Amino acid sequence: MFKITLIIGMLFLVAVTWAADESQATITKYENEIKNDGSYNWEYGTSNGIEAKESGVGSAYAAGSVAYTAPNGENIQLEYTADENGYQPRGAHLPTPPPTPDYILRALAYIEAHPFTRIQLRP
Repeated sequence: MFKITLIIGMLFLVAVTWAADESQATITKYENEIKNDGSYNWEYGTSNGIEAKESGVGSAYAAGSVAYTAPNGENIQLEYTADENGYQPRGAHLPTPPPTPDYILRALAYIEAHPFTRIQLRP
């Protein structure tokens, strides 16, 4: 019984050490290009499966993606854009808001159809 417990414990220790040790990851791909007009492109990949890339123009626009395997084994794929409308991430792993209830949609439609007229107070 002791031998079986020892073997299982050693296998567990090896598995945890192997899964947790990302300190030895190396860069397998790296590209970086900055142009005179302010546009840029960069891309990198690592030996532990992380891949990222982005292209954009100065502080005006950026679009890119990131892919990696989460600690729970889930493959994460994130795509994003950043522009005058803000940062807009997209990915199956991101939470989504619940649908707007019908009574709220009807209330908004009513408010839009019946605008409030301001009352002018005398100074």
